[in-house]
Amino acid sequence: MKHYDGLALFSGGLDSILASRLLMEQGLAIKCLHFHSPFFGSPARIAHWQEIYGLDIDGVDVSEEYVEMLRRGPAHGFGSAMNPCVDCKILMMRRAKALLAEYGASFIASGEVLGQRPMSQRRDTLNIIRRDADVRGILLRPLCAQHLDPTEPELSGLVDRSRLLGFNGRGRKDQLALAEKFGIGEIPTPGGGCKLTEKENTRRFWPVLRKMAAPDANDFRLADTGRQFWHGPYWLCIGRHQKDNEDFRALVRGGDLTFKVIGFPGPLAIGRSTAEWTAEEISLAASLAASYSPKARQAFEGGAEIFVSVASNGQMERIRVCPSRESPFLEPTWEDARDELYALRKPGAKSN
Repeated sequence: MKHYDGLALFSGGLDSILASRLLMEQGLAIKCLHFHSPFFGSPARIAHWQEIYGLDIDGVDVSEEYVEMLRRGPAHGFGSAMNPCVDCKILMMRRAKALLAEYGASFIASGEVLGQRPMSQRRDTLNIIRRDADVRGILLRPLCAQHLDPTEPELSGLVDRSRLLGFNGRGRKDQLALAEKFGIGEIPTPGGGCKLTEKENTRRFWPVLRKMAAPDANDFRLADTGRQFWHGPYWLCIGRHQKDNEDFRALVRGGDLTFKVIGFPGPLAIGRSTAEWTAEEISLAASLAASYSPKARQAFEGGAEIFVSVASNGQMERIRVCPSRESPFLEPTWEDARDELYALRKPGAKSN
């Protein structure tokens, strides 16, 4: 295996591109690590990024350890939504440190810029991340290095500190100028790319974290697909289009119920729960799923009987339903998640 001088955290954003290229300009061999989970990352784009940015990139799946961090409750709390930004950076730094020997590398690089993000890129927070990830001395932040203490690769002469930069604050003018200098034509749009920062996604993910006994990556991928409904411990996901239906088939697992209206085009639905499904709850879920088949609903209004197949663990039954959206299964709201998250931000509150 080729040996590298450093490992760079690579999100696909402009700062991570520039940090990597800045080090490569010094003749350093840099391996970029693209971390991904149900909440962030685009491993399918790695080949494209390598081609257009001239980088050497490996994907690193941190799904299960990331979900475990959420289950425990992030030590440094959530941000404006369900985003554990500080703990996220610590997790990735720790994983990168664990990979140093595998790549023959001696330091870690990050595209962080002092003062750019209010939660995770203040000076005090940058120091906390460095301390808690146990990467003091080997974590290099090339874009703002002139504002920070020298690191081991700089002190040893491996990295020329004089060629590192002193970016600061939230503006992108300096980054865009550097991108032009490097001949980078495809500029990524600004933003973190993390679904946990968005209210729409938080309302989907939060009930999974709070209501499932031990949620895993599959649970969160399911929560990110289709329409979401909850009724106590009962969780129903209904496809919106053919792609959702295809994705559901890959996500269904033992113990799940699948619902499909018979004789009419309509969505696939998955039922998942921490409690035993009763006949009543199954009927309610099937009726709601059938209501999202316009042709089935129209036929029912014309007097036809509507049936839904309900399958689980290789067994299937056929039940008659009245397609209806008047249901105790309700879509989760951002407001409910927001109120619970706000309570967790109070001193002494526990997130698990």
